Amino acid sequence: MQLNQKMTTPGARLSGVLCTIPSPVVTQALAASGMDCVIVDLEHGAVDIGTAHAMIAATQGTGCAPLARVTSIDETQVKRILDMGAEGIVFPLIRTAADAGRAVASMRYPPVGTRGFGPFIAQSRWNSTLMEYPRHQEALVCILTIETREAVENIDAICAVPGIDMIVPAPFDLSTDLGVMGQFDHPDFIAAMSRVEAASKAAGIPLGNVARAKGQAEALFGRGYSFIADFDVLWLRDRAAEFRGWCAV
Repeated sequence: MQLNQKMTTPGARLSGVLCTIPSPVVTQALAASGMDCVIVDLEHGAVDIGTAHAMIAATQGTGCAPLARVTSIDETQVKRILDMGAEGIVFPLIRTAADAGRAVASMRYPPVGTRGFGPFIAQSRWNSTLMEYPRHQEALVCILTIETREAVENIDAICAVPGIDMIVPAPFDLSTDLGVMGQFDHPDFIAAMSRVEAASKAAGIPLGNVARAKGQAEALFGRGYSFIADFDVLWLRDRAAEFRGWCAV
């Protein structure tokens, strides 16, 4: 089952990893673990386009969907990473319905979108041919990240844009933009999150978020979220620190 189908399954509890480490080996191990998706992080990770392709290819043979987080709503960058075989895009800093519309359009071929044609590499990832590849675009996943006060104010209009597969209210960036960095119990942050959650649910759009502990994951699922993710590099550091602790006297 492809990721877009999993997302629409009632009661779905999906898992993912934001891959900031530029390594096909790491990505392959994560994909083999049973993750629903990996997100190659071009926004905050140390990943170039060649390594991104290798990381996407490293998911082959598993049920793990390779997505990519881009740096902005940049049609050229979106086109290129989809042409590497990515199964979807995570867009940062969506602020308005117009932003959301541009994001969706950048993933689709004309006449419904603005994506240029050239899936010379992607056709192999999708086990397709060059001219058959476009039929797979309906399976591509479009995820929008809500990170600012402006986005929260425009959330109803954003959610009304067709073609959005998931909304992710980003706690770190959103709390920072609200002036309460990391204060996830602050009334302003809680109100903003509630507004995003309500709008997404009203529009029938699945919700995703970061979970760094099992209790946090359970709380998110209890509030109607269907997707959680964490960061490879944070897992590595946490596990290394735990291991080092075994040597403490």
